[in-house]
Amino acid sequence: MIRHKRISLGLLASAVIAAWSPAGWAADPFVVRDIRVEGLQRVEPGTVFGYLPVRVGETFTDDKGADAIRALYNTGFFKDVQIRAEEGVLVVQVEERPAISQLEFVGIKEFDKDTLRRSLRAVGVAEARYYDKALIDKAEQELKRQYVARGYYAADVQTTITPVDRNRVSVVFNVDEGPVAKIRQINIVGNKAFKEGTLRDEMQLSTPNWLSWYTKNDLYSKQKLTADLEALRSFYLNRGYLEFAIESTQVSITPDKKDIFLTLNIKEGDQYKVSDVRLAGELLGKQEEMEKLLQLKKGDIFSSEKLTQSTKAITDLLGTYGYAFTTINPQPQIDKEKREVALTLMVDPGRRVYVRRVNVVGNSKTRDEVVRREMRQMESSWFDSEKLTQSQARINRTGYFTDTNITTEDVPGAPDQVDVNVNVTEKPTGQISLGVGFSSTDKLVLQAGLRQDNVFGSGTSLGLDVNTAKSFRTIALTQYDPYFTVDGISRSTDIYYRTSRPLYYTGDQDYKIVSAGGGFKFGVPFSEVDTVFFGIGYERTQVYTSVNTPAQYTDWLNKIGKSSGDGINNFPFTIGWARDRRDSALVPTKGPYTQANLEVGLPGGDTQYYRASVQQQYFYPISKSFTLALNGEVAYGHGYGNTPFPVFKYFYAGGIGSVRGYQTSTLGPKDQNGNPVGGASKMIGNVEFIFPLPGSGVDRTLRLFTFFDFGNVYQEGQPLSFSELKYSTGFGMSWLSPIGPLKISMGFPLNRDTNDKVQRFQFQIGTAF
Repeated sequence: MIRHKRISLGLLASAVIAAWSPAGWAADPFVVRDIRVEGLQRVEPGTVFGYLPVRVGETFTDDKGADAIRALYNTGFFKDVQIRAEEGVLVVQVEERPAISQLEFVGIKEFDKDTLRRSLRAVGVAEARYYDKALIDKAEQELKRQYVARGYYAADVQTTITPVDRNRVSVVFNVDEGPVAKIRQINIVGNKAFKEGTLRDEMQLSTPNWLSWYTKNDLYSKQKLTADLEALRSFYLNRGYLEFAIESTQVSITPDKKDIFLTLNIKEGDQYKVSDVRLAGELLGKQEEMEKLLQLKKGDIFSSEKLTQSTKAITDLLGTYGYAFTTINPQPQIDKEKREVALTLMVDPGRRVYVRRVNVVGNSKTRDEVVRREMRQMESSWFDSEKLTQSQARINRTGYFTDTNITTEDVPGAPDQVDVNVNVTEKPTGQISLGVGFSSTDKLVLQAGLRQDNVFGSGTSLGLDVNTAKSFRTIALTQYDPYFTVDGISRSTDIYYRTSRPLYYTGDQDYKIVSAGGGFKFGVPFSEVDTVFFGIGYERTQVYTSVNTPAQYTDWLNKIGKSSGDGINNFPFTIGWARDRRDSALVPTKGPYTQANLEVGLPGGDTQYYRASVQQQYFYPISKSFTLALNGEVAYGHGYGNTPFPVFKYFYAGGIGSVRGYQTSTLGPKDQNGNPVGGASKMIGNVEFIFPLPGSGVDRTLRLFTFFDFGNVYQEGQPLSFSELKYSTGFGMSWLSPIGPLKISMGFPLNRDTNDKVQRFQFQIGTAF
């Protein structure tokens, strides 16, 4: 007689398990002679065997059957599980859940689809995973949650499940994002010390204004609100309000889910002053050095920002002595009656360590040595946090990587050692560029370039550049090796062909200067911020004149015994020095920049001359958003050895980059027709007050500025005279646009003469070199 017993498990798993229990079905235990699994498609039989609580040769009981069904169902692999016995053979019949073959999103604009896939994987929904209706519902809710967090309260998510072959399904999330909710009103309740407008200026969220199209700060999101609450907390803590608290936040939405009303209830508390600041703990005999770094003094209004700066400065100081794991624990003692706080900074320097090894990871193309040569932290030397900071900055300045992350790692079994891990993320360093620019002087400018900044991962760059500006056309081939020697001496090589027309805008299109040449330049670093460079080259220049060419130019050709179009050979030698302490070369906000250059036409050429210039810039941060920029430049040229100063080395001024409000390159000496001819010396000064667009926060890609410019160009033999300076003032805007840096200015000359050429509105797209 064949004994047959069977149980199944579906969505009502608990009821079926109960049916397997001794109360629901009683059968005699039996010894399992064999185990057979039926219905598998993708799951391996071994997976099922691994979840069974019984093996061949063991006794099968009701309890083990219930445990087996429960375990197999909990894997999530199966929609149904049946167990039966056939003459001592335990048969496990399963029906697998469909697998997700494809996961797609339709209607998604706000999110990156790969980001959504990662978030849904966290809730159990992903391609190649098993389909589960409950998890799909959970995924829908997760998508809606993410949209709500960004202010899309009307977002709707519908899921389409389509069966495909081999027991698989396609899952498509159809999303109707709807409009993002806009903030109609922001109310701050409980403020007494500061006006509501002052507090709202600290927030990123705002009601709609004329700049909302750009900043989008009138669009509500939970992340922005969280950041704004922290900004308000920091604002009060930095002004001594230790008891400040945000008691509640109400976010109300209109029935059509388009408008948001935001109310913040705050408690300011009292303002506290610092009654004492002292250091305690293990000070390593450096208490005096540490005290000089303290930003808070007795009698100051307490500031959380200054406290953080103080602890960071002390941590950095100890880091330069090899203490990589310094912790500083501020311990405040608050006197509410006096409204004072005494601060004790408990210093624990930890153990002193040295660096065993520097590991470079992430550089699949760039050679290790390209990264290592920028490291200032050496192996087998004491850990130095300042050198690590310098190393990271130098690696980032190479331009080969989008990100550099330097971390330390303990060495197992060696408490006095750490490994330094330099993790870099490479970026494409080759580029083919085709660009169109426009300036008020040159009109349409076509540019093309082919450049590879990291040839074969060596750090060497090669480039070909073409510029078609009518007043200045060039084609140049350049090569730059930042480590021509192991000591960090750089070498640049260039070959060029240039045509410039200084008088193009006056109508004299026949006068032009054609130069072809090349040369070498070497840069010798003397410190982290100082570089001395020198170079030599060969240049052949032809000056073409016409009947309209100023007499100064034709007289110069006659003096050196040349005619229009004759070749003029020169051997320019250059030497210079630069010191750069700016925080950014593109949008600096603090730090000085100094550069001095000297170019000498060596004997043996057709002209002997020298051309010197000095430039000094300084950027002073008035606040996080406002910057004062100062620039001064003086240049002077003269001939020697009985040869006059070459006209093709003349200086020019006027326009963007010198004195705005005057037409480009029109200041200084004029010919008999009133046309500018350039000069042998110049003096330029600029003062700019730079600030962000209202409502754009600390965004530095779009900035406004007001300016005051002065300068002029002087003819050879004329002293630099302050009385002849030209002045202008005005305002403008700079924007790092997708097609290149854009600068617009509206300048107003303050002391123009009748023969000065004025051009109030000026703009330029692209960077001039």
